[in-house]
Amino acid sequence: MEVPLYVRPLTDGERGHLEAGLRSGDAFVLRRCQAVLASARGEQVPRIAAVLGCDQQTIRNAIHAFERMGPSACLARRSRRPHRIHAKLDVAGAERLRALLHHSPRAFGKETSVWTLDLAADVAVEEGITAERVSDETVRMALKRLGVAWKRAKHRIASPDPAYARKKGRATA
Repeated sequence: MEVPLYVRPLTDGERGHLEAGLRSGDAFVLRRCQAVLASARGEQVPRIAAVLGCDQQTIRNAIHAFERMGPSACLARRSRRPHRIHAKLDVAGAERLRALLHHSPRAFGKETSVWTLDLAADVAVEEGITAERVSDETVRMALKRLGVAWKRAKHRIASPDPAYARKKGRATA
């Protein structure tokens, strides 16, 4: 059985700060104050979560934040971004992807001669560079880490005819 999690005993200043947070217009601050104060009263995490209508992990996060940072800092909303990014394409995979892009997509059985990020993601999984299909943004970020600037393919019409520019100017003018 899990040991119940409670917040440490509150000082008068901390209790006053948390009770002032109960009048906050910010729902995040209000819920954190309610959770910490309920824990200080001796209520257990599942009961607090049921009363506040949130997940038990939310209550645990509030208690751990209070213990780690104190009353003022734990009430400040922080970034939700992950602390570590786990790249699906490591350095070796990104290098293999770069080498792959130096070949025509037709060499891999595709009907186009222009690479797109989605197409590169499809071929990467087919060639075993990635274990699963990754997003086009994952491919773009992997190439960016290698210093490769990715630009959208531009379709240009060209002709070997020396008078092509003159003829084209007449047709579009």
